[in-house]
Amino acid sequence: MDILTLNCGSSSVKYQVYRWEEKQILAKGVVERVTIGGSFIKHEAPGKDKVVIKRECPTHKEAIALIMETITSPEYGVVKDIKSIKAVGHRVVHGGEKFNKSVIIDDEAMKTFEELSDLAPLHNPPNILGIKAAKAVLPDVPHMAIMDTAWHQTMPNFAYIYALPYEWYEKYHIRRYGFHGTSLLYVAKRAAVLLGKNPFEVNLVSAHIGNGVSFNAVQNGLSVDTSMGFTPLEGAVMGTRAGDHDAAIDLYMMDKLGLSTKEMNTILNKKSGVLGITGKYTDRRDIEIAAEKGDERAKLAIAIEGYRGRKYIAAYMATLGRVDAIVFTAGVGEMSPIMRREMTKNLEYFGVKIDPKKNELAHTRNAEMDISAPDSKVKVFVIPTDEELVMTEDTVALLEGRYDIHTKFTYSFQDPHYVNKLREANFQKEVEKKPELLNVRAKIPGLEK
Repeated sequence: MDILTLNCGSSSVKYQVYRWEEKQILAKGVVERVTIGGSFIKHEAPGKDKVVIKRECPTHKEAIALIMETITSPEYGVVKDIKSIKAVGHRVVHGGEKFNKSVIIDDEAMKTFEELSDLAPLHNPPNILGIKAAKAVLPDVPHMAIMDTAWHQTMPNFAYIYALPYEWYEKYHIRRYGFHGTSLLYVAKRAAVLLGKNPFEVNLVSAHIGNGVSFNAVQNGLSVDTSMGFTPLEGAVMGTRAGDHDAAIDLYMMDKLGLSTKEMNTILNKKSGVLGITGKYTDRRDIEIAAEKGDERAKLAIAIEGYRGRKYIAAYMATLGRVDAIVFTAGVGEMSPIMRREMTKNLEYFGVKIDPKKNELAHTRNAEMDISAPDSKVKVFVIPTDEELVMTEDTVALLEGRYDIHTKFTYSFQDPHYVNKLREANFQKEVEKKPELLNVRAKIPGLEK
């Protein structure tokens, strides 16, 4: 039984084809720079060379078509017939209060996702487009929605209720929902493995840093606070989203420029963040290169994002009291030593200290890294996220009728002996070129070599 998962982000579409009985990844990849120009797909399968195909994807529809074409290609595909796929798992960002866990997609669910599009304007529309495109190709198999908000359903009411008229919550469900839940669930469970602790005994601050950014306070294995709010707009500085700011600014500028609510919504979600600061960049790699060449606004973007992230980490440490580890994940969190350095600066007084050399070496998406200094009281991990595996396991569990919330469900990657074979093979290739990576790889208690 082959399972396809599709994760449509604001500027990317990740995918994975997984053979369930053999617990084997047949292929995985990502279409990057969707909607922003210079699009390309990176496709990899065990035992085969990586494939990169450049093709413009002005919308997510073209990206889905490119994925389907790639996985069935006679040259580098992994399935002879698309009909070998028995179920599809889709990431859906916003489920409101109606969905607190993953669900089988029916007409009623689709209607709700569309009604909630205004709450996640960068994500729900591409999520919906991905579902429709995949259903058109695979109309006879079940499609599942893996809810991004489900992980945060354990937040206490004092964390998710806003200081606004309470009837807004009662009548219109205005509250903090939180997002990136699939990723944050994965890294929380893996952090427990790296700490050698019961997953419901760990306290963490997790930083999911990609084009979207969110911080998560985890107490005794449960999400108790997160930086994103009613929509993914609130919180940290992001690629194109403003994050936290004085709401009166929006009202002032709407009056000043005669902007409609729709126009202001577009500015806050698509023209702000590091794009707003630099005027031209959303990709942090581009910003770091520009900063190195002396671009002052690129330098400013790095300083602002690092400063704001550092504030979130410190704030969540204060709310948790005891913290076992800080976890960095997602594209920027996994691959940017600069951002990790900026976000942990001056946290030595909280017991957080990174090893500068290890931080620079930790530049891989294929293995879990421990960048803590030897005398750090709090561990600092870089854990490559695996939303696709969570989505696959939820999809199969739904298909087999055994799915439940994470407090009553055990994932395969919670086993200390779990190995992602594709990542492990890729990591060993990286080690051949850079043996010192082995010195940074996180050790699992009881399995140290």
